[in-house]
Amino acid sequence: MSETITGTVPGTPLVPVLAHADDALRAARSLAPLVASGAAARDRERRLPHEEIHAVARSGLLGVTVPRDLGGAAVGAATVAEVLRLLGSADLSLAQILQPHFAFLNALRLRGGPRAAHRVYADVLAGSLVSNAQAERSGTTAHTHATRIERDGPGYRIDGTKYYATGSLFADWIAVVAPADTPAGPRPHLAFVPAGHPGVSVEDDWAGMGQRTTASGTVRLTGVEVEPDLVLDQYRTFEEPTTYGAFAQLLHAAVDVGAARGALEEAAEFVRTKSRPWFESGTDTAAEDPLLVHRFGELELLVRSAEALLDTASAKVESADAVLAGDTPRAGAEDATAEASVAVAAAKVVGGRAAVEVSSALFEVAGTRATADEANLHRHWRDARTHTVHDPVRWKVQHIGAYSLNRQRPPRHGQI
Repeated sequence: MSETITGTVPGTPLVPVLAHADDALRAARSLAPLVASGAAARDRERRLPHEEIHAVARSGLLGVTVPRDLGGAAVGAATVAEVLRLLGSADLSLAQILQPHFAFLNALRLRGGPRAAHRVYADVLAGSLVSNAQAERSGTTAHTHATRIERDGPGYRIDGTKYYATGSLFADWIAVVAPADTPAGPRPHLAFVPAGHPGVSVEDDWAGMGQRTTASGTVRLTGVEVEPDLVLDQYRTFEEPTTYGAFAQLLHAAVDVGAARGALEEAAEFVRTKSRPWFESGTDTAAEDPLLVHRFGELELLVRSAEALLDTASAKVESADAVLAGDTPRAGAEDATAEASVAVAAAKVVGGRAAVEVSSALFEVAGTRATADEANLHRHWRDARTHTVHDPVRWKVQHIGAYSLNRQRPPRHGQI
């Protein structure tokens, strides 16, 4: 059995520090039944998964990407993706809470200095959750920010409002993305802000048709003072080849692929236990209906295709990370990271399509009984449809096509 050690921050309960990828996968598999058991009721009542998130934190999963020299397991992209796929098959909303946590810990790995790394990673190893405050509503595009990170004496000050801040109601740290001045003009920066700062307020006001339990809300930042070590020059991440965007999008894809598998499994269980056979089928049970069997075969092929593409994408990201860690010339790093981004884009497109199609086909195969509000099976479609508009897949297809036809590498902006 893999060794685990225990690390703490004063005042917090003991949390195991998982030492290996296998430990992380075992923890995710053991948590999945707990997460799944109350998913329908939580969605119906819009009851946030307090117990479930606390269980994730107590398991040590939140710290699995912490670098080894700081006490973590430094697991690779494939392990994190599989953790989110497993949890996504149980509850898409809960898995989505973890996506910004791991994405911004990766930003910290890439751009953070020693003091920021030690401080945030220590908290994470003790069970702290990182959420995000990125999106705004007032700009011409989703990437236009009115919020500013401004110099204020020796440190920085943040004022502004952010929306769709996934996981923010559970956060211990909030990663705030906004421009700060540089000699070349305002450029994107990333500030790690303690969620308990008196200038931070998080409103429980998410009212989407799906993902009702992602603990998302409006984050208001008023005179928030931030130490200089906790402000990262995020724009530099996109000036050189990295897997930052590919990793972040891989986790979104993993959530979709997990949701597709979870919806298919719930559809199969409903058909086996509750659906009645169509009178023309000549069978005693719905599960023996040859047309239903055929339809499940089609859906299984779709889900397996998405799972295979996710595995390929995970391997490409890890391969690119290995290239970046070596002495490869810049051209080799450019090629490796482009391959990773294209592979992840393919997994995201097909994974999203699988999640939406399977969660819709659930009613086709299960029948009228499946539409009852009491069953709340429509949460699968509502969650998948909501999550898959996080960023437009049509642009991923565009970049895949440009790479396939003209060998044009994808842009570096964190969305592919």
